[in-house]
Amino acid sequence: MNFKTLILTIDERQIATLTLNRPEVHNVLSLEMIREIRQVVMDLNKLQDVRAVILTGKGKSFCAGADLRWMQKIVAQKRQDRISEATELSEMLSELDQLRMPLIGRINGLSFGGAIGLIACCDITIAVEDALFSLTEVLLGLLPATISPYVLRRIGASNARRVMLNAHRFAAAEAVVLGLISKSVSAEKLDEAVEEEISELLHCAPEAVSATKILIAEVRGKEPDDVRSLTVEKLANAWESESIKEGIEAFFSKRKPAWDHQY
Repeated sequence: MNFKTLILTIDERQIATLTLNRPEVHNVLSLEMIREIRQVVMDLNKLQDVRAVILTGKGKSFCAGADLRWMQKIVAQKRQDRISEATELSEMLSELDQLRMPLIGRINGLSFGGAIGLIACCDITIAVEDALFSLTEVLLGLLPATISPYVLRRIGASNARRVMLNAHRFAAAEAVVLGLISKSVSAEKLDEAVEEEISELLHCAPEAVSATKILIAEVRGKEPDDVRSLTVEKLANAWESESIKEGIEAFFSKRKPAWDHQY
């Protein structure tokens, strides 16, 4: 798969790595990159063997937000065209958020503006300790509009007010406290920390992991009584799956299940 703004690789364990590949401009989001991310997500969702996806940036930055040259062009556009391109960004975030398999953010450096939206769509996020974060939109007279549902869901409205209203710049330690980042590590230990997450995932049934990700989205923010029937159905479905049959048989046979491949 060849892309102009991205690099996609899949290793022998069926772990994909999606790299934002515009290091000369700190991996800023262009309309072309947005469209390529959407294509990658569609392609990955068709690959049943892929177990997880690592999202990272090439070079010293993860992503410095939206490409200002693209923003400059949008200013001169008709409103209908602005709506169309904003919709593409919104749909990309939604599709990335609903990726079938776990998405692990390998946050290798500076993350501004729209990058925070990408991070908020990840299931697990590991950042280098010296990474800097900021929702910079208001500095330019913009709003963090399309990313706001994902950011608020991740860090809550109170924390969002803290960091959205004044473009507050914060380090990885504060990002962990806010809930944006799962944990921060030294640059030397970044790959090791990501690998620990991958290793744990490889012990788990892919079918169950994917179904659990959907389950989380469906019960999020709802009262237990409102989703009782749904969760009962989900559990009944799981008991009818091939994964549970293999998992129980492997347990009693004292062997690893078929999906548990450790290299």
